[in-house]
Amino acid sequence: MNPVTPLQPLREVIARHGLSASKSLGQNFLFDGQLLARIAAIPGDLTDQQVLEIGPGPGGLTRALLMAGARVTAIERDRRCIPALAELSEAFPDRLTVIEGDALRVNAASLFEEPPHIVSNLPYNVGTPLLVGWLSGTWLPWWKSCTLMFQKEVAERIVAAPDNSAYGRLAVLTQWRSDARIAMPVHRSAFTPPPKVMSAVVHITPNDAPDGVTFRTLERLTATAFGQRRKMLRQSLKPVPNAVEALESIGIDPARRAETLSVAEFVALARALG
Repeated sequence: MNPVTPLQPLREVIARHGLSASKSLGQNFLFDGQLLARIAAIPGDLTDQQVLEIGPGPGGLTRALLMAGARVTAIERDRRCIPALAELSEAFPDRLTVIEGDALRVNAASLFEEPPHIVSNLPYNVGTPLLVGWLSGTWLPWWKSCTLMFQKEVAERIVAAPDNSAYGRLAVLTQWRSDARIAMPVHRSAFTPPPKVMSAVVHITPNDAPDGVTFRTLERLTATAFGQRRKMLRQSLKPVPNAVEALESIGIDPARRAETLSVAEFVALARALG
Protein backbone atom coordinates (compact mmCIF):
# COMPACT_ATOMS: atom_id res chain seq x y z
CA MET A 1 0.00 0.00 0.00
CA ASN A 2 1.33 3.43 -0.91
CA PRO A 3 1.27 6.39 1.49
CA VAL A 4 -1.09 9.28 0.75
CA THR A 5 1.83 11.68 1.17
CA PRO A 6 5.46 11.00 0.12
CA LEU A 7 7.73 9.63 2.83
CA GLN A 8 11.07 11.23 3.55
CA PRO A 9 14.09 8.92 3.76
CA LEU A 10 14.27 7.52 7.27
CA ARG A 11 17.69 9.04 7.93
CA GLU A 12 16.24 12.48 7.19
CA VAL A 13 13.31 11.85 9.53
CA ILE A 14 15.68 10.86 12.31
CA ALA A 15 17.88 13.90 11.73
CA ARG A 16 14.90 16.26 11.62
CA HIS A 17 13.57 14.93 14.94
CA GLY A 18 17.03 14.78 16.52
CA LEU A 19 16.73 11.06 17.24
CA SER A 20 19.49 8.67 18.21
CA ALA A 21 19.36 5.07 19.38
CA SER A 22 19.10 4.74 23.16
CA LYS A 23 21.48 2.19 24.66
CA SER A 24 19.44 2.02 27.86
CA LEU A 25 16.35 1.02 25.84
CA GLY A 26 18.28 -1.56 23.80
CA GLN A 27 17.64 0.32 20.55
CA ASN A 28 19.40 -0.28 17.23
CA PHE A 29 17.83 1.31 14.14
CA LEU A 30 17.49 -0.34 10.70
CA PHE A 31 17.52 1.90 7.61
CA ASP A 32 17.79 -0.57 4.71
CA GLY A 33 14.36 -0.50 3.04
CA GLN A 34 14.95 -3.73 1.10
CA LEU A 35 16.00 -5.59 4.25
CA LEU A 36 12.97 -4.27 6.13
CA ALA A 37 10.67 -5.34 3.30
CA ARG A 38 12.15 -8.85 3.44
CA ILE A 39 11.43 -9.02 7.17
CA ALA A 40 7.86 -7.80 6.63
CA ALA A 41 7.36 -10.54 4.01
CA ILE A 42 8.30 -13.42 6.34
CA PRO A 43 4.80 -13.90 7.88
CA GLY A 44 3.24 -14.08 4.39
CA ASP A 45 0.65 -11.82 2.79
CA LEU A 46 -0.16 -9.06 5.29
CA THR A 47 -2.85 -7.32 3.27
CA ASP A 48 -5.41 -6.03 5.81
CA GLN A 49 -3.86 -8.29 8.47
CA GLN A 50 -3.52 -7.06 12.05
CA VAL A 51 0.11 -6.70 13.13
CA LEU A 52 1.59 -5.92 16.53
CA GLU A 53 4.98 -4.22 16.52
CA ILE A 54 7.00 -3.71 19.69
CA GLY A 55 9.56 -0.91 19.84
CA PRO A 56 9.11 0.62 16.38
CA GLY A 57 11.51 3.47 17.16
CA PRO A 58 11.40 5.98 14.31
CA GLY A 59 9.32 3.55 12.20
CA GLY A 60 11.62 1.77 9.75
CA LEU A 61 9.98 -1.64 10.04
CA THR A 62 6.62 0.07 10.56
CA ARG A 63 6.92 1.60 7.11
CA ALA A 64 7.63 -1.78 5.56
CA LEU A 65 4.65 -3.37 7.31
CA LEU A 66 2.32 -0.57 6.21
CA MET A 67 3.63 -0.76 2.64
CA ALA A 68 2.85 -4.50 2.78
CA GLY A 69 -0.78 -3.62 3.51
CA ALA A 70 -0.86 -4.40 7.23
CA ARG A 71 -2.89 -2.64 9.90
CA VAL A 72 -0.27 -1.97 12.56
CA THR A 73 -0.57 -1.44 16.30
CA ALA A 74 2.79 -0.26 17.62
CA ILE A 75 3.83 -0.03 21.26
CA GLU A 76 6.67 2.43 21.83
CA ARG A 77 8.21 3.34 25.18
CA ASP A 78 10.50 6.10 23.86
CA ARG A 79 8.39 9.24 23.64
CA ARG A 80 11.07 10.90 21.49
CA CYS A 81 9.91 8.63 18.63
CA ILE A 82 6.20 9.42 18.89
CA PRO A 83 6.24 12.50 16.55
CA ALA A 84 7.99 10.50 13.79
CA LEU A 85 5.42 7.72 14.17
CA ALA A 86 2.61 10.29 14.10
CA GLU A 87 3.83 11.35 10.65
CA LEU A 88 3.48 7.74 9.50
CA SER A 89 -0.08 7.69 10.87
CA GLU A 90 -0.87 10.70 8.70
CA ALA A 91 0.74 9.10 5.64
CA PHE A 92 -1.24 5.87 6.14
CA PRO A 93 -4.67 7.01 7.42
CA ASP A 94 -6.45 4.53 9.71
CA ARG A 95 -3.65 1.96 9.26
CA LEU A 96 -1.40 2.72 12.26
CA THR A 97 -2.23 2.93 15.96
CA VAL A 98 0.60 4.03 18.24
CA ILE A 99 0.49 3.30 21.97
CA GLU A 100 3.06 5.00 24.16
CA GLY A 101 3.99 2.56 26.91
CA ASP A 102 6.15 -0.29 28.16
CA ALA A 103 5.42 -3.48 26.21
CA LEU A 104 6.15 -5.55 29.33
CA ARG A 105 3.25 -3.79 31.07
CA VAL A 106 0.73 -3.37 28.23
CA ASN A 107 -1.86 -6.14 27.86
CA ALA A 108 -1.27 -6.54 24.14
CA ALA A 109 -3.84 -9.30 23.68
CA SER A 110 -6.62 -6.93 24.74
CA LEU A 111 -5.80 -4.59 21.85
CA PHE A 112 -7.03 -7.01 19.18
CA GLU A 113 -10.37 -8.50 18.23
CA GLU A 114 -8.69 -11.08 16.00
CA PRO A 115 -5.26 -12.72 16.33
CA PRO A 116 -2.46 -10.51 15.00
CA HIS A 117 0.92 -11.35 13.61
CA ILE A 118 3.69 -10.05 15.88
CA VAL A 119 6.51 -8.55 13.82
CA SER A 120 9.24 -6.70 15.69
CA ASN A 121 12.87 -5.69 15.78
CA LEU A 122 12.75 -6.30 19.51
CA PRO A 123 14.76 -4.14 21.90
CA TYR A 124 17.50 -6.56 22.97
CA ASN A 125 16.97 -6.03 26.69
CA VAL A 126 13.30 -7.14 26.68
CA GLY A 127 13.15 -9.66 23.83
CA THR A 128 13.39 -12.88 25.84
CA PRO A 129 10.89 -11.96 28.60
CA LEU A 130 8.40 -10.78 25.97
CA LEU A 131 8.72 -14.03 24.03
CA VAL A 132 8.31 -16.21 27.13
CA GLY A 133 5.21 -14.20 28.03
CA TRP A 134 3.74 -14.74 24.55
CA LEU A 135 4.46 -18.47 24.79
CA SER A 136 2.64 -18.83 28.12
CA GLY A 137 -1.07 -18.71 28.86
CA THR A 138 -3.98 -20.34 27.09
CA TRP A 139 -3.44 -22.13 23.78
CA LEU A 140 -3.92 -21.67 20.88
CA PRO A 141 -2.50 -18.24 21.64
CA TRP A 142 -3.93 -14.80 20.92
CA TRP A 143 -1.37 -14.28 18.09
CA LYS A 144 -1.05 -15.93 14.64
CA SER A 145 2.71 -15.90 14.30
CA CYS A 146 5.80 -14.18 15.68
CA THR A 147 8.52 -12.76 13.43
CA LEU A 148 11.13 -11.40 15.78
CA MET A 149 14.65 -10.00 15.60
CA PHE A 150 17.00 -11.29 18.30
CA GLN A 151 20.70 -11.38 18.92
CA LYS A 152 21.97 -14.37 16.93
CA GLU A 153 22.90 -16.22 20.11
CA VAL A 154 19.35 -15.91 21.46
CA ALA A 155 17.85 -16.92 18.10
CA GLU A 156 20.00 -20.06 18.11
CA ARG A 157 18.80 -20.89 21.62
CA ILE A 158 15.17 -20.64 20.49
CA VAL A 159 15.55 -23.11 17.61
CA ALA A 160 18.23 -25.39 19.12
CA ALA A 161 18.02 -29.19 19.09
CA PRO A 162 19.16 -31.54 21.91
CA ASP A 163 22.86 -32.31 22.40
CA ASN A 164 23.73 -28.76 21.46
CA SER A 165 25.26 -26.15 23.76
CA ALA A 166 22.52 -23.68 22.73
CA TYR A 167 19.74 -26.11 23.71
CA GLY A 168 18.01 -25.24 26.94
CA ARG A 169 14.91 -23.91 28.63
CA LEU A 170 14.08 -21.39 25.89
CA ALA A 171 14.16 -24.06 23.16
CA VAL A 172 11.81 -26.37 25.07
CA LEU A 173 9.37 -23.62 26.05
CA THR A 174 9.20 -22.49 22.43
CA GLN A 175 9.13 -25.83 20.63
CA TRP A 176 6.78 -27.92 22.77
CA ARG A 177 3.74 -26.40 21.08
CA SER A 178 5.20 -24.22 18.30
CA ASP A 179 7.39 -24.50 15.21
CA ALA A 180 10.41 -22.19 15.24
CA ARG A 181 13.00 -21.48 12.59
CA ILE A 182 15.64 -18.89 11.82
CA ALA A 183 14.15 -17.07 8.83
CA MET A 184 17.17 -14.91 8.02
CA PRO A 185 20.46 -13.72 9.51
CA VAL A 186 21.07 -9.98 9.82
CA HIS A 187 24.61 -8.62 9.84
CA ARG A 188 25.55 -6.19 12.59
CA SER A 189 26.50 -3.60 9.95
CA ALA A 190 22.81 -3.27 8.97
CA PHE A 191 22.08 -1.45 12.24
CA THR A 192 22.75 2.08 13.43
CA PRO A 193 24.65 2.06 15.69
CA PRO A 194 26.12 -1.38 14.88
CA PRO A 195 25.72 -3.72 17.88
CA LYS A 196 28.66 -5.84 19.01
CA VAL A 197 26.92 -9.06 17.94
CA MET A 198 25.16 -10.49 14.90
CA SER A 199 21.37 -10.81 14.78
CA ALA A 200 18.78 -13.14 13.27
CA VAL A 201 15.05 -13.10 12.60
CA VAL A 202 13.10 -16.01 14.11
CA HIS A 203 9.69 -17.05 12.80
CA ILE A 204 7.38 -18.92 15.21
CA THR A 205 4.00 -20.46 14.42
CA PRO A 206 1.79 -22.16 17.03
CA ASN A 207 0.78 -25.82 16.95
CA ASP A 208 -1.79 -27.72 18.98
CA ALA A 209 -0.64 -28.21 22.56
CA PRO A 210 0.06 -31.74 23.86
CA ASP A 211 -2.62 -33.02 26.24
CA GLY A 212 -2.06 -33.21 29.98
CA VAL A 213 0.77 -30.66 30.23
CA THR A 214 0.75 -27.09 31.52
CA PHE A 215 3.19 -24.32 30.66
CA ARG A 216 3.78 -23.69 34.36
CA THR A 217 4.88 -27.28 35.01
CA LEU A 218 7.16 -27.32 31.98
CA GLU A 219 8.61 -23.94 32.88
CA ARG A 220 9.46 -25.05 36.42
CA LEU A 221 10.85 -28.36 35.19
CA THR A 222 13.12 -26.85 32.55
CA ALA A 223 14.31 -24.04 34.83
CA THR A 224 15.39 -26.64 37.39
CA ALA A 225 16.86 -29.13 34.94
CA PHE A 226 18.89 -26.59 32.97
CA GLY A 227 19.85 -24.61 36.07
CA GLN A 228 22.49 -27.28 36.63
CA ARG A 229 22.77 -28.55 33.08
CA ARG A 230 26.07 -30.40 33.55
CA LYS A 231 24.69 -32.56 36.34
CA MET A 232 22.81 -35.82 35.91
CA LEU A 233 19.04 -35.47 36.11
CA ARG A 234 18.90 -37.42 39.36
CA GLN A 235 20.85 -34.54 40.90
CA SER A 236 19.56 -31.50 39.00
CA LEU A 237 15.89 -32.46 39.47
CA LYS A 238 16.11 -33.16 43.21
CA PRO A 239 14.23 -29.93 44.02
CA VAL A 240 11.23 -31.16 41.98
CA PRO A 241 9.12 -33.58 44.08
CA ASN A 242 8.81 -37.07 42.54
CA ALA A 243 10.84 -36.09 39.47
CA VAL A 244 13.35 -38.96 39.70
CA GLU A 245 10.56 -41.50 40.13
CA ALA A 246 8.72 -39.95 37.18
CA LEU A 247 11.84 -40.26 35.01
CA GLU A 248 12.08 -43.97 35.75
CA SER A 249 8.35 -44.49 35.19
CA ILE A 250 8.59 -43.23 31.61
CA GLY A 251 11.86 -44.96 30.82
CA ILE A 252 14.29 -42.03 30.97
CA ASP A 253 17.65 -42.87 32.55
CA PRO A 254 18.20 -40.51 35.54
CA ALA A 255 21.93 -40.58 34.72
CA ARG A 256 21.29 -38.50 31.56
CA ARG A 257 21.78 -34.74 31.51
CA ALA A 258 19.06 -32.21 30.66
CA GLU A 259 20.63 -31.23 27.34
CA THR A 260 20.20 -34.80 26.03
CA LEU A 261 16.42 -34.91 26.52
CA SER A 262 14.25 -34.14 23.51
CA VAL A 263 11.37 -31.70 23.72
CA ALA A 264 9.00 -34.69 23.57
CA GLU A 265 10.76 -36.28 26.55
CA PHE A 266 10.42 -33.08 28.58
CA VAL A 267 6.73 -33.01 27.69
CA ALA A 268 6.35 -36.66 28.77
CA LEU A 269 8.11 -35.92 32.06
CA ALA A 270 5.93 -32.86 32.70
CA ARG A 271 2.85 -34.99 32.00
CA ALA A 272 4.04 -37.69 34.43
CA LEU A 273 4.50 -35.04 37.12
CA GLY A 274 0.95 -33.81 36.55
